[in-house]
Amino acid sequence: MTATQTPPVTGRTREGIAERLAQDLQDGYVVNLGVGIPLAVPKFIPAGVEVVLHAENGVLGLGPAPEGEGDVDLTDAGKQPITLMSGAAITDSAMSFAMIRGGHLDVTVLGALQVSAAGDLANWYVPGRNPAVGGAMDLVAGTPQVWVTMEHCDRTGRSKVVPECTMPLTGKACVTRVYTDLAVFHVVDGTLRLVECAPGVTPADVRAHTEAPYTEDLRS
Repeated sequence: MTATQTPPVTGRTREGIAERLAQDLQDGYVVNLGVGIPLAVPKFIPAGVEVVLHAENGVLGLGPAPEGEGDVDLTDAGKQPITLMSGAAITDSAMSFAMIRGGHLDVTVLGALQVSAAGDLANWYVPGRNPAVGGAMDLVAGTPQVWVTMEHCDRTGRSKVVPECTMPLTGKACVTRVYTDLAVFHVVDGTLRLVECAPGVTPADVRAHTEAPYTEDLRS
């Protein structure tokens, strides 16, 4: 039975994916958050861990979502209302992308349509739909760690963790970690490695829902 024919299993919710990723953020990291699941990460950053959040539209020092409507002039890259942390800076797009291209970010967190076994990323264009061109190409080229958050399978049940991306690429061999509703993968020396299954999900479940080849190095 192939990954596209296997009945779904219950793993983490979309917010659960963001919460799991937030546990791996280290004190002092400067982190860019893309749209979608990544925007839920701020609410789950562990207490005592100081992370500076960056939005490509020109915010450094992104705070949690406001209570109520907030200030309509303060938004993240997904046009959602935000707050600012003490010491935050607002810049124009040129300065914001200079931070990205200059290698001043530690991690970028993005959504994905597909991730390949070699860590290639496709996340900007579904053939036949309007392209969603943003800053992802700059982010994956200018950031040493690219962490992907996504649901493991698409709406038809087909694995989004694939041998090779069939959709237009955002970047080649750029992904370093993948967090899905079923599992956590690391990309090590160009090879996908399963390091963790979500609660209630077995290694056999992950294998059944993953088209890409990978090795296992499960943490106890």
